[in-house]
Amino acid sequence: MRIFVDPARLAAGELVIAGDEHHYLARVRRARTGDPIELVDGAGRRAAATIARIGDVDTTLSVAAPEAIAARPPHVRVLLPLIKGDRMDTALEKLVEVGVDAIVVWPSERSVVRLEPDRRDARLAKYQAAVQAAARQCGRAQVPSVTWADSLALALAALPEGARFVLDPTSDGVLSPDGASDVTFVSGPEGGLSPREHETLLGFTPVGLGPRVLRAETAPVVAVALVRAATHS
Repeated sequence: MRIFVDPARLAAGELVIAGDEHHYLARVRRARTGDPIELVDGAGRRAAATIARIGDVDTTLSVAAPEAIAARPPHVRVLLPLIKGDRMDTALEKLVEVGVDAIVVWPSERSVVRLEPDRRDARLAKYQAAVQAAARQCGRAQVPSVTWADSLALALAALPEGARFVLDPTSDGVLSPDGASDVTFVSGPEGGLSPREHETLLGFTPVGLGPRVLRAETAPVVAVALVRAATHS
């Protein structure tokens, strides 16, 4: 079993867990006194723990000394457009599983979904919660960040130096990060990137992911998985 704790609270000794994580242990997993638990702080540390007591409103853990888990290079980022319905949740979950480090959500011209400003914070909080749940499930000590960009141009302006790729089903380009320490992918929505967005991405290398057209929620997942597989040691 694995739960997240605030980085400031992850330390050796006794730790009392309440709220959602207590509910997860006591009600969802039906944990018992003496069960082993893995604690992660979402910032790259983890610690082994044992359940000392389970009460009605909280759980007490005995925690061993935390250890740092270094993130494996390269740092991989996806500029993910808004995608309709539960396909967005699928994309977020699978991106976490294959090893993305940062997700920037942006409103593509051809996105079916439109996110009004007054709903943005709540939606981003929902996305971040989905990412944390996926990180817990797949055993990641680092939780990827989820941020918003008001436009593609603003998202690009915030990028660091590194390898940059645009996913294009019409391209014969081959994905090759060439040892870059930072990799960025831009993917399109259901209707694909618009001509104006392609012009904005002229400095990016177009790459294809095989002979078939992949769904908007599938293409970025495949791209990140290919990079992680190529750099796995």
